[in-house]
Amino acid sequence: MDHGSERDTPPGRGAGDAAAGRIPLAVVVVDRDGLVSHWSSGAGRLFGVGRQDAVGRPAVDLLPVSGALSDDPHGDTMPDAYGPYDAYDGLGPDLEASLGGRTAYPAAGRARQFSHKDGGSGAGAEDGERIDVLWWAYPLVGPGPFRLLVLAADAARLREERGYDDETAEHISPGFARHTELPASDDLERRLPEILPSMGPDLSGRIVSQILELGYPVLEFSQFDRVPVTPYWGVPRRPGRSRAEVVVPQQRTAPVIPAGAERDLEYAAVRERLEFLNEVSSGIGTSLDLGETIREVTSAAVPRFADFAGTHLRSAVLAGEGFPDGPPDASTVMHRVWVEHNDEPGRWDDTVPVGETFAFPEHTPFYKCMVTGEPVLIPKVTEELSDRISGEFEKRDLRPLIGGRSLLIVPLKARNVVLGFMVLMRRPDRAAFDDMDRTTGAELAARAGLVLDNARMYTYQENVADTLQDSMLPQVTPRMAGCDVATRYLPGARLGRIGGDWFDTIKLPGSRTALVVGDVMGHGLNSAAMMGQLRTAVQTMATMETPPAQLLRNLDDLARRLGENYLATCLYAVYDPIGGELHLANAGHIPPVLVRAEDGRSELLDLPTGAPIGVGGVPFEATVVRVAPGDRLVLCTDGLVEVRGSDIGEGLAALCESAAHPAASMDDACDTIIRALNTHGGRKDDVALLMARLNGIPGDHVAEWHFDADPSEVARARSLVRDRLLDWELPQAVETARLLVSEVVTNAVRHGGGGRVGLRVVRTDALLFEVTDDEPALPSMLAAGAYDEAGRGLRVVSRLAREWGASATGHRKTVWFEQGLADGR
Repeated sequence: MDHGSERDTPPGRGAGDAAAGRIPLAVVVVDRDGLVSHWSSGAGRLFGVGRQDAVGRPAVDLLPVSGALSDDPHGDTMPDAYGPYDAYDGLGPDLEASLGGRTAYPAAGRARQFSHKDGGSGAGAEDGERIDVLWWAYPLVGPGPFRLLVLAADAARLREERGYDDETAEHISPGFARHTELPASDDLERRLPEILPSMGPDLSGRIVSQILELGYPVLEFSQFDRVPVTPYWGVPRRPGRSRAEVVVPQQRTAPVIPAGAERDLEYAAVRERLEFLNEVSSGIGTSLDLGETIREVTSAAVPRFADFAGTHLRSAVLAGEGFPDGPPDASTVMHRVWVEHNDEPGRWDDTVPVGETFAFPEHTPFYKCMVTGEPVLIPKVTEELSDRISGEFEKRDLRPLIGGRSLLIVPLKARNVVLGFMVLMRRPDRAAFDDMDRTTGAELAARAGLVLDNARMYTYQENVADTLQDSMLPQVTPRMAGCDVATRYLPGARLGRIGGDWFDTIKLPGSRTALVVGDVMGHGLNSAAMMGQLRTAVQTMATMETPPAQLLRNLDDLARRLGENYLATCLYAVYDPIGGELHLANAGHIPPVLVRAEDGRSELLDLPTGAPIGVGGVPFEATVVRVAPGDRLVLCTDGLVEVRGSDIGEGLAALCESAAHPAASMDDACDTIIRALNTHGGRKDDVALLMARLNGIPGDHVAEWHFDADPSEVARARSLVRDRLLDWELPQAVETARLLVSEVVTNAVRHGGGGRVGLRVVRTDALLFEVTDDEPALPSMLAAGAYDEAGRGLRVVSRLAREWGASATGHRKTVWFEQGLADGR
């Protein structure tokens, strides 16, 4: 069907001259005052009234409607005048109801034998000629003054184009029907501004989108002129007439209804409901996001099936937890997760706010649906029932919302367990819910329950994956001895979100810090499990002061023992803030970036690449890099710098550039890198980023002495420590430090193998004491008796120190402990 713009029928050509199959369409928009605001040239040709004469006039004066139309089925009391038209069919009041604002639903019909009194030279007729009009009326909602869109076409043209005339109609079998539908939506949206010059593309798009939501009324007519309007629940029932049809008699006698026509109408109704459910099925579940699925499910019912829809879900479903246990009961907490209606925006926000959480009272239809898992149908909520239901809810008056409406509550179930329910309502001016609607609503809810359960399971699995991933990533301390650390982790976009990327910071003896970044090849639970094993192994070997190259060799051996498919890359660095050095070893990982504090220059460190962990048979080498206070070291995984279709060198260059960008803090510097490199959509790999600012430890914050293995040296060690702490203006730490130094140095003198004993004190955010001797065997706490003179030293250290530990390197060991600056702990 064509749109009736000037392009459709050139001037001077009649309706019959148009190209076959193209029927001019009149388009009219009526405002909230019932006046014509838009009048297409096609409307001018069809009705014989020009745009200048039509705009601003009451629509009832121009369109085929009449308030005086009789409901007499035989038409014996028809008026002589029908506004500017003569009409005798039963369709005028339907359009008049639309124009008068008495319905909020689409309508369609047929008006015949009316004449043009205003004259006109359009293709529709000459002055006074009677024509046959098919029309569609769509209510418009939302901002703006527009209330109704009316589309009309010349039925005579349809007969000419389709070869359907009155003589032929007499021989058409009763089962034959013709169909007339609206034009394609994209074409209508494109052409509305052309048809109606004062209408812009934004308004036309909104109007057409509303038409799509309401559905296309379809006219079916045969020789009996029966005109079913579908969807049949979408048009309010008029008194004395079925809601599935309107009848257009050809004579002033009652129409003859053929045998089987009622059955055909039932088939049409069932077909329409199936089409509705199929459309709903294709429109919901487009995303595995639970929130988006909830909105799709709720919005699917309005306005085509209901005027109000509210979805409620159990807490376990909304939280993405496991499958709810057992049926709901009076203690089950429900969440109102979404509300959709076609009333004015915000009308029910206070009455039924989204996000509200409560348990439904037992003596309500909502509770009945929830516990039985069966639909609850109330064709009309009477005043008494409205008062009783509203009375069950404290501080909430539901009567304005439910009173006089038709109510249908359907359960949302999956695997025979109720996940929640949906409340559906229709306004009083619309056909009440019936048994067929209950069946349709239950089927709608069943399909909705399935997609909601899919989204719930995905959310649950995603939560489990996030929890697992978070549990495997370390809680990094932002301030280590001599360096500040900031990290970022971005999960991959693949389903499951679990990856094998990790980072770690490990506190080592001598105020040193180990910095680690690794990437297990692959994704999923297996990669995450392997990552956890390798990370634990690195931590264990690091605390044993295993040199970087040896640590990677040991890790490679471990990976090959764990399985053939254990492959990973790893970069291991040890920072010595006192010596100002980085000791690094690489196992197939991308190189780190070092940003020099002196001039802000950034560089990729040239390290021996090595082979990935798990390959075996490849040596690893360590490299020493001198660093200055304020330098920054950036380590990351390849997911940050690799872009599909681009060389990794481009990503590394971008990493160097963004790492050198000045930032107010370490966190800001990390965010700058992420923003600069994470600009490509569809990133599938996870990302680990670790940045360390290498502050160093000033030389005047370090004190070191050596003593002979003589018990008399213990007193000198206590005295030297006391004097240094007083020089550092830390008198409150003196007594605890003297006691602990005395215990540890005494153990080194007695059990240290007879060699010299070293003592070093380092001041950072805490006080670190390190005592070294020539005995490699690590000490252990003894269970001293009440009268034993020895064996209590390490117990005292364990009780008074903040932390303590021991490590062995070569033929020497170090026992260290840490205490606070202010309170001695």
